[in-house]
Amino acid sequence: MVLTRDFKETVKERAARDPAFAKAMLDEAATAFLNGEPHVARLILRDLVNASVGFEELATETNRPSKSLHRMLSEKGNPSMDNLAAIFGAVRKRLGVAFEARAVEAA
Repeated sequence: MVLTRDFKETVKERAARDPAFAKAMLDEAATAFLNGEPHVARLILRDLVNASVGFEELATETNRPSKSLHRMLSEKGNPSMDNLAAIFGAVRKRLGVAFEARAVEAA
């Protein structure tokens, strides 16, 4: 008999117990947004919110309704830049990280 686990639960548990993994997820979400892959970034960010801040606390910290935050970070979500900045700011604060942007020449 093969034991299986839900992938999302595995990611959530690892992000909750491994700060380096959670920070890598945040970095990956930011990179995906900057590289023109907002659909991927939203899903990564949603999993990270579930593992770190939680949507109820995120709602309190961002002054936005929890239900709206769920929609923003859904597969078809369309958050504004103000909302994204608030979400990234709350998660960044929770994880204790700072963003640093560097330009890299394209090949």
